[in-house]
Amino acid sequence: MKANVSSILLGVADMEKSKRFYTEGLGWTIKNDYGVSVFFESDGGALVGFYGREGLAQQVGTNPEGSGFGGLVLTYVVRSQERVDEIIAEAEKAGATILKPAGALPWGGYGGTFADLDGYIWSLAYSAKAADQPYAE
Repeated sequence: MKANVSSILLGVADMEKSKRFYTEGLGWTIKNDYGVSVFFESDGGALVGFYGREGLAQQVGTNPEGSGFGGLVLTYVVRSQERVDEIIAEAEKAGATILKPAGALPWGGYGGTFADLDGYIWSLAYSAKAADQPYAE
C-alpha cells in the first residue's frame, strides 16, 4: 500500500448545511453531487467528499454514534501567516467553532484550528522553516 489517500469522505449529519458551509462559507466548488454523496473540486489534491453519516457508517461496518476526539485531524498548509488568519476568519463567519485561534505554534510555525459543523477538525498551518511543505495553496 502506498502512502497516499485517494479520497477523504466525511460523514455529515445534514448534507445541505454542510454543503453551504464549504461552498458559501469557504468557497469550495462542487464537482459531483450524487444526492447521497457530494465531491468537491480537488485542485490537484486528494478528493474530498461528504456522505450521510449513518450511510457512511453502515458502508464501512461501524456505529454512526460517536463522541469525543476521533483521532482525525485534517491539515491545511498555506504559504503565509496572513492566509491562516483569513481562513480562520472565513470559517468562523461560516459557523465553524474556533478550537484554537491563530497564533505561534510550539514547533515554530503559525496556525489555528477550527471544527466544521459536524465536528471535523481542520488544522491550518504556515511554516517558514522549509520550502518543501505539502502546500494546499
